[in-house]
Amino acid sequence: MNSNAGSTMPSGSRVKRAAVVLHGRPDALGTGLAQLEAVAAREGVELLVAGDEAVSSGEVELAIVLGGDGTMLRALHRFLGTGIPVIGVNFGRVGFLSAIPKGDLEVGVERVFRGELEVVELATLEVEIGGERFVAVNDAVVTSGELGRMVEIEWSVGGEDFGRVPCDGLICATPSGSTAYNLSNGGPVLMWGLDAMALTFVAPHDLRARPFVLPRGHDLVVWNRTAAVDCAVLVDGHRIADCGPGGQVSIGLGAERSLLGTLPDATFVRRYRQSFGSS
Repeated sequence: MNSNAGSTMPSGSRVKRAAVVLHGRPDALGTGLAQLEAVAAREGVELLVAGDEAVSSGEVELAIVLGGDGTMLRALHRFLGTGIPVIGVNFGRVGFLSAIPKGDLEVGVERVFRGELEVVELATLEVEIGGERFVAVNDAVVTSGELGRMVEIEWSVGGEDFGRVPCDGLICATPSGSTAYNLSNGGPVLMWGLDAMALTFVAPHDLRARPFVLPRGHDLVVWNRTAAVDCAVLVDGHRIADCGPGGQVSIGLGAERSLLGTLPDATFVRRYRQSFGSS
């Protein structure tokens, strides 16, 4: 167990029951599911589909994802608050959240079933708008609701005003989400284990608008100060609400943590280099 991890399973304990979450396109998996079932049969592990009643009642020790980062996000949301860690076999393009390459499915899953699983606790975000609250595993984005239209965003951190920024939007990312939309916009990468969130403006028309890293307790408040354009509010890529002129969105680190399963050698740095081509 590394210093950034905290497991829901005793170290070295074998897995007896596991949930399975599959890619939305079954054809993308090839023989992946059959391989997983073969390993489970050899190791005496019972597999249950994610919609099974036993899964819903928490009677599994972990969830195994066959898919890409999108499927991993769906699974992390699905098992949030259950104490069930999620480990992925990458059948997607980048697969940064997945610990096991698809070519190593049988060996990697066998190691997991035999007790090599480590669990990293990852911060989530809590987003509040219009009296409703939403949880983000990856990121929350406040952006222009009209394609090609810039918005003016006023923002404050911890109750202190930072002024207004004309821009295309603002990204607020967790450590796991810092390597997604945030990274592509030049935002900072946060290593797993940090209890912090990254703020990055999208195409700001203001040289003072620089990325920020905020600790817990320093919540972000955003106001839409655009006269005639709504802001769209997205949580993990899904548009959950619109913020009209004068409207307000609050974003801070949430109480819940997502549980990402990994293997001892599938470290953050190794995944980063493999996924993003760092030499």
